[in-house]
Amino acid sequence: MERSATSTMRLFGLLLSILLLGAAIVCSIAFGTTDIPLSQVMDSFLHYDASLQQHLVIQTTRLPRALIAGAVGACLAVAGAVMQVITRNPIASPSLFGVNAGASFMVVIASGWLGLSGMQPLALFALLGAAISGAIVFVLGSIGRDGMTPVKITLAGASISAFFASLTQGFMLSSGKMFDQVLVWLVGSVAGRNMAMLQGVLPYMAVGLIIALALSRQLNLLGMGDDIAKTLGQRTAMVKGLASVAVILLAGASVAVAGPIAFIGIIIPHIVRFLIGSDYRWVIPYSAVLGAVLLVASDIGSRYIAMPKEVPVGVMTAVLGVPFFVYIARKGRKAS
Repeated sequence: MERSATSTMRLFGLLLSILLLGAAIVCSIAFGTTDIPLSQVMDSFLHYDASLQQHLVIQTTRLPRALIAGAVGACLAVAGAVMQVITRNPIASPSLFGVNAGASFMVVIASGWLGLSGMQPLALFALLGAAISGAIVFVLGSIGRDGMTPVKITLAGASISAFFASLTQGFMLSSGKMFDQVLVWLVGSVAGRNMAMLQGVLPYMAVGLIIALALSRQLNLLGMGDDIAKTLGQRTAMVKGLASVAVILLAGASVAVAGPIAFIGIIIPHIVRFLIGSDYRWVIPYSAVLGAVLLVASDIGSRYIAMPKEVPVGVMTAVLGVPFFVYIARKGRKAS
């Protein structure tokens, strides 16, 4: 009976979170440099008229921006939650473990150096960069008799992030044109994106989310420790491999469309586990919804910091994430 009541409460909370996400998307469409009345927002969906400027702005600019922010926020939050359990590191996330940095480097190479355009080739290069950097971090973090430890993999992630960030800056400085093209994108932004960009990466995002959801029971066992998971019959290497594929798809697709937005993957999983516990059957969907809410809300806030200009949403998430990161790091240090 108690378990049934807990599940009911979690389901109710998830539904409330989905409603909150819907409200955030509506606000993202309505509010900005020029506010649009909610009646016009509804009318643009029910009776779209391309000759009306407000309808055109809503459908071609603000709606794609809100949906991309929601999709990227969901993917980064889920990627962070999965990384934290497979590495047993509370500060693991795509931004801190070099995954975003590797994806960013490959996108810069593809767009600025090779001259490629279009979301599909950029997404493929981002996935390749995420896979390469992630593999290097896991190899470096597993060297030694004691295998992978939180400290070793954190140091490896920080080193690889710095390495790829330096390479990215070097290639950008070699060409002024390349610098202008990718500077705003490297800070992390969802402004100026269109629906075709979201459609280009949506298949990768969907597959990554499906894999993460399918592994939720196995992630629960993995959270107890490798030895216990193996005792219960789990093939931990296979589970970690599939989980890593999910992280690469989620982070790589997000970087391809929005740039390396940081800290979503740290903030949301901790909030979710505080609210509902560590059952990954619920952590994954809650992280997806609340991650989307956080990035959409951050994008709304970024429009008002320096009106009439906009601040890239990556700056906003950094302002929120740095204090949270310091708190988690200090909490982990005291616990040890």
